[in-house]
Amino acid sequence: MREIKEIHIHCSATREGQAITADEIRKWHLARGWSDIGYHYIIGHQQIEFGRPLGRIPASARGHNKYAAAICYIGGLDANGKAKDTRTERQKELLIKMIKQLKHIYPKAKIHGHRDLSVDKDGDGVEKHEFMKMCPCFNAEVEYLDFQPKDFKPKSKAAIDEKAKRNKARKTS
Repeated sequence: MREIKEIHIHCSATREGQAITADEIRKWHLARGWSDIGYHYIIGHQQIEFGRPLGRIPASARGHNKYAAAICYIGGLDANGKAKDTRTERQKELLIKMIKQLKHIYPKAKIHGHRDLSVDKDGDGVEKHEFMKMCPCFNAEVEYLDFQPKDFKPKSKAAIDEKAKRNKARKTS
């Protein structure tokens, strides 16, 4: 079994409500010259589809693939093609279900949105002006902070600030 140290959250960068399947994403990725779909799991509007086998390294985020599992939800763009968190309540439920399953097997795995893996150019945590992409169009590190291992060191400024706020609240309670 491949060692998983990170779980990467992606969006398909498709317009809100557009029903895209794992097979369609696979075709896009094969057309780019990749060996298969880049993601292991695809969160559709109603169900989870399987992509690349988990035993294979994903095409997820350059320099971060070797020990990663990649999850992609369908959506991420509004009707005008602008970045937006388009997840339905069902997709949010399915994302948490998939994260819990992976964390059961890989409890030390850290969860990052694709954009959180951008280069932190000013040393204070990755911020919007540093994002290589907007994907997954929501702050995955903050949203899934409760699923992170105790030694989690956030990459995004928002998650660094949120973790500090929670730690301070714990100390004063």
